[in-house]
Parts: sequence; structure tokens; C-alpha cells
Amino acid sequence: MIAMDINKVLSLLPHRYPFLLIDRVLEFEKDTRLLALKNVTYNEPFFNGHFPIQPVMPGVLIVEAMAQATGLLAMESDPSTVGETTIYLFVGIDKARFKQQVEPGDQLHIEVIQNKMKRGIGFFTGTATVDGKTVATAEIMCTAREIGS
Repeated sequence: MIAMDINKVLSLLPHRYPFLLIDRVLEFEKDTRLLALKNVTYNEPFFNGHFPIQPVMPGVLIVEAMAQATGLLAMESDPSTVGETTIYLFVGIDKARFKQQVEPGDQLHIEVIQNKMKRGIGFFTGTATVDGKTVATAEIMCTAREIGS
């Protein structure tokens, strides 16, 4: 199992602050699974409005963190798809479920499992946990595309 620090994550994902939602990769198994970490802090820009009295990480951003993790798994599994003119796109989501709130101070662990690759589209199962408890699950699809196409 190979880990990735923030510099490796930045070299693969095009996202930057405030939309980069992966701080590091804790575990990686080629073509199989990836476990990523997002440290959720009170300084996140979305907490100003979601919600000032009870800060909660928006569910759509938890799903986006899963999508970023799927991109990392796909790119690191097949480096030939990575390039300056290529980007991984989030192309679908099914069965998204939210079970618990994510709050400032939480460490969000995002595990994605590659189910299959079919005609260039990757199919993944994502699970987000905090302190070992599932906070969200989803089925995610992504694909590599040339920028501008």
C-alpha cells in the first residue's frame, strides 16, 4: 500500500483551494482501492454560511471529496491517462446517502473501491467515515477527457 502526500495529490488533481478536498492519501492499491484523508477545520469557507449556528460540511462536498478520490485512484492506477491536456471528470452519481453530520474538527476518511472500468468509464463505490462511523456512501463514475473536448 502506497501513500501520497499533498504534493503528489496536487500533481494529479487540478483542484486548488478552496475546492481541493483531499489532504493526503493514506493507502493506495492499484486498480482496487484508495483511502484518503480530509481534515475538516472551522476555517473552511463553506462554514460561514452552512450553518453559522451549527457548522456542517455540505453533503455535496463530501461527495465531491469522494469524486476527487476516485480521480486519484484512476490516475495513479493508469498513469498513461495523466497529462497536461487530460482531466478526470465526475460523470455520474447513484445511491448517495448521508448518515451523519461532518463538523469542524472531524477527520473525514474517504475510501473508494474500483468496481470496474468499461469503455473508459470507471465505476466506484465510495464510503466516507468519521471516527469509524459511516457518514456518507455513494456510487460514482468518472472518466478521463482531453481538455476542451
